[in-house]
Amino acid sequence: MKKILFPTDFSQTANNAFVYALQFAASMGAEIITLHVYELPQVDFDYIQAPVYLLDVYEVTELGNFENYKHHIPVLRDIAEQHGLGHITISNVLESGNLIDSIHRISEQEAIDYIIMGTKGAQGLASTFLGSVTEKVMHHSKSVVLAIPEGCAYEQASHILFTTKFKPEDRPLLDKVIALATVFQSRVTCLYVENDDHTDQRVVENWKQGIAYDKIDFHITRTEDVEGEILNFITAHQINMLAMPKHHKGFFEGLFHTSLTKKLAFHLKIPIMALHD
Repeated sequence: MKKILFPTDFSQTANNAFVYALQFAASMGAEIITLHVYELPQVDFDYIQAPVYLLDVYEVTELGNFENYKHHIPVLRDIAEQHGLGHITISNVLESGNLIDSIHRISEQEAIDYIIMGTKGAQGLASTFLGSVTEKVMHHSKSVVLAIPEGCAYEQASHILFTTKFKPEDRPLLDKVIALATVFQSRVTCLYVENDDHTDQRVVENWKQGIAYDKIDFHITRTEDVEGEILNFITAHQINMLAMPKHHKGFFEGLFHTSLTKKLAFHLKIPIMALHD
């Protein structure tokens, strides 16, 4: 059985992304592990009673987080019931510590296939819980990471855009996209936006060899505005999921760079999938 890890801060943004986790689990026959991580407070002390005081602070913090946790877990179960997905197997983990460390450790221990999490989008992106954290997880996790923008209503992935440079290292990543597309019966479009040398068509033809999936097509365009071309392609072709190799720097890193946030806020309202070698 496949496993989906769902990190959450119990915000509306996270609850919205939970619907995607539920729908993916239902389609794949997967189970969901929800993860909520809190940090113990940093307390400055310089007096003899400090150890006792610190213990009291930690106990109160842990109790408060546990009570908050107990309150929100039924909310997630209610969301599942509201969408007719109450049958999905869901387990819940509460930990203290560093969120990113916990995500990576659980991903390895549980052999997580997908990490699905919300991101708050353009406003305050660099400092938000589900902004900077999502960026770091997308860059470093070995699992497939799916980031759900704030306010993105669930829509089945009927058309997935896979950005590529038709390099050999991209080919196994396309296989991951096709595996997902097979589940949802999605069309896959591979897009290469050239901004330097022209691609030899023979390279593209060789790269296509062995692809058995029939709902797939290939596009090459040429422009200096790579980001703008991808965004325009998404709009023109009704793309509802963007899959990107993590090693493609530039646009991928720009997703979380303040210079692009206004453009993305208006144009990019679809899930973003980060794929790793």
